[in-house]
Amino acid sequence: MSNRAKDWVAQAVRDLEQARDSKVAGRHEWACFASHQGALKALKALRLHTGQEAWGHVVAKLLHELPRRIALPSGLVDKGHALDAFYVSSRYPSGHVEGAPFEHYGPMQSEEALRYAHEILDFVRAQMA
Repeated sequence: MSNRAKDWVAQAVRDLEQARDSKVAGRHEWACFASHQGALKALKALRLHTGQEAWGHVVAKLLHELPRRIALPSGLVDKGHALDAFYVSSRYPSGHVEGAPFEHYGPMQSEEALRYAHEILDFVRAQMA
């Protein structure tokens, strides 16, 4: 079976393009979700690259479970946790006490999500180089 890590990186890049487009269009909840997805897919690429399985939807856990030989930049797992907070709450009204998801996200959240996701993608690219 071939290693599909490069395909996962390519889709991660595409997801982050969608996140940026959603942010520009004011769909900040989708920008946050697409940022989470981009980071998630980038990490799945790295896991495949290192011979690990690529399962799950928790960015911080995927970071934490990378092989010990890979040194994680300080704060990267915390940024993964921040992205993980968007996985459900940015899509489902039940993710908040009241209101639709779009009412809870703005430029500040989508900018942070994009920045964190790009940091993870940059980290993955460096590890795969």
